[in-house]
Amino acid sequence: MSPSNTPPLSVVMPVHNGLPHLDAAIESILGQTFPDFEFVILDDGSTDGSTERLREWAAKDPRIRLLEVERNLGPALSSDMVARAARAPIVARMDADDISYPRRMAEQLELLRRQPETGLVAALSDFIDSSGQILRPREFWRIARRSTFVPFAHGVTMYRRAVFDRVGGYREQCEFWEDHDLVLRIAAVSKIMIIPHELYQYRLSTTSTRIASDQERVERAVDLAYRSAARLGQHRDYEDLLSASAQLPDKVNPRVFVSLGSQLLWAGGRPRLFRRLLRRARLAPDLWTAAALVWTAWASASPGSLRAFLRLLIAGRNSAAQMKVHGDQPIEWRPSFTLPPDVLSSPAGSKSGA
Repeated sequence: MSPSNTPPLSVVMPVHNGLPHLDAAIESILGQTFPDFEFVILDDGSTDGSTERLREWAAKDPRIRLLEVERNLGPALSSDMVARAARAPIVARMDADDISYPRRMAEQLELLRRQPETGLVAALSDFIDSSGQILRPREFWRIARRSTFVPFAHGVTMYRRAVFDRVGGYREQCEFWEDHDLVLRIAAVSKIMIIPHELYQYRLSTTSTRIASDQERVERAVDLAYRSAARLGQHRDYEDLLSASAQLPDKVNPRVFVSLGSQLLWAGGRPRLFRRLLRRARLAPDLWTAAALVWTAWASASPGSLRAFLRLLIAGRNSAAQMKVHGDQPIEWRPSFTLPPDVLSSPAGSKSGA
């Protein structure tokens, strides 16, 4: 592919300290059955040797275009920067510790070509551990229901660049849930389709960005996501929450600790969040508080039995969902409540939500 030509597809991947899984992620992209793409990689201030490894890969394959920044931008700003560097009309996201199956690009591109009204395509994922072993059943049930929470992994998305630009890209105010915010805004202006089989491996590890980052900062970010979902449930947008997030109360939704603990639980760890929940959560006599108390106590006392119970629960939900959806045809996903189409807010890096 000549640098002067516009490729049909750009694969974009931000990297911050991507070792030891970086090579597997890159190999999975370079080995795609659809080979005509540029692979735009942003090294986001890595300090673990990823920079040097990426330079080696870029020297070996001309499809790789490597960008480097010295100061770590964080997940939202790095995602936005690498996406805007893409030259193709179609952009596929990739995460640096995950794996794309060989036919991923071909299948997603074909669906976008068949359906010009579709703005974003995703697929199911296998959930793997650090060694590549599958940890739990696929979550088919999530794509068969409507929810304000996005039911697919960030790294398995492919979207039209024009739609991404129209909604304003990623927003820094939504850090640690910038992918959910982007998909909700895309859903307000375009169709979203999900291929109901696995095209991706999503790695659950104890070195994920959420786990490795300052926990109070992450807790407040995930709490903001729950507050925003509640606004959508009231048929209201959440723009004012983003602009006033620094003034929100310190106490967070109890479900934050289930969300954050789940990553560690499935990675084989023992989430010890019960005392932190008692100290940091907005506790109330309601179902969500009770569920969070039971989950965090169970995860701390016996993580293995909780994982076994959750596998059974997922299998049961999948069986029920399969009765409603038949075949392997793509499924349209709509959030239960959508943003008004005219609420297409500022891109990442702006200081307000307007």
